[in-house]
Amino acid sequence: MVKPTRILWNQFIGFIFMVFAIFFGFKTVRLMIEYAKHPPSDPTMPVVNISIAAIPTLAAAWFALTSFLRARRIARS
Repeated sequence: MVKPTRILWNQFIGFIFMVFAIFFGFKTVRLMIEYAKHPPSDPTMPVVNISIAAIPTLAAAWFALTSFLRARRIARS
């Protein structure tokens, strides 16, 4: 009973983090497209904004991946 619950929990957490990664990823891509269309006079500010948007995207994607891998490892044990 505990093993299937742990697998399901890790898959659920992985799904939640995957949704966050997709949400943050769309914002990051939107910022990159906006920067490509209209380069500002001060080029550092958009780069900072893109970096600030990319960090949570990569973190959420990493947590999603590790949660799915952990669920798979639990299922195989």
